[in-house]
Amino acid sequence: MKRFLMFCGLFLLTASMAFAGGHWSYKGDTGPAHWGNLDKDYLMCGIGKNQSPVDLANMVEAQLTPITMNYKATPMKVLNNGHTIEVVYEPGSTLTIDGHTYALKQFHFHSPSENNINGKSYLMEAHLVHADSQGNLAVVAVLYKKGEPNKTIESVWKHMPMNPGPEQEVKGASVSAAGLLPASHDYYRFNGSLTTPPCSEGVVWIVMKETPTVSQEQADKLLKAMKGPNNRPVQPLNARMVLK
Repeated sequence: MKRFLMFCGLFLLTASMAFAGGHWSYKGDTGPAHWGNLDKDYLMCGIGKNQSPVDLANMVEAQLTPITMNYKATPMKVLNNGHTIEVVYEPGSTLTIDGHTYALKQFHFHSPSENNINGKSYLMEAHLVHADSQGNLAVVAVLYKKGEPNKTIESVWKHMPMNPGPEQEVKGASVSAAGLLPASHDYYRFNGSLTTPPCSEGVVWIVMKETPTVSQEQADKLLKAMKGPNNRPVQPLNARMVLK
């Protein structure tokens, strides 16, 4: 539960921090290389051995069980917290893996991608963030290559706040995270962390193998709202294995 409260606090905190100029950022003296020194609560960003994102390479063959994603439409609640564009999800949508069920809490975006696959970076990445009843976290990551626009992302982008501010609910509009996913749900799996401060570890990462498309214009709009890239550089795998 402590990890879950930390996670919830993180996304509430970043919204308020954005108004004050932000305690951490993606560049300069408050950028990723310095996160671990900015606050005692961010120490794991500097000393953690199981950090995310990573370059998914030298994968190990494994009998990964199929995952079940039961994502319902949710009212359109969009937030620019100064670090990402986030859609807040209402209760009722779930991810099940290895018989364990997590609730979908929110999804958000990075450009360029945070995770790489075999050394390749992608135009954008979506993170679908889940938590179980004990506060354990699981993130489904979808990496997008340049191509046709994604219709679900476009529906969010129509209501994107271009400046940091409180959550905005769009009357009469809804969105489903299912529209972010590729047709195939085959995936890679590794153990990692949050990719933003406090960089808490113990997060199950599920990275979709298939890479759907977004348009350059969609990526550019995110970059404009974030005033530049919002991706943490890849972190060392150390002793971890990436399963496929």
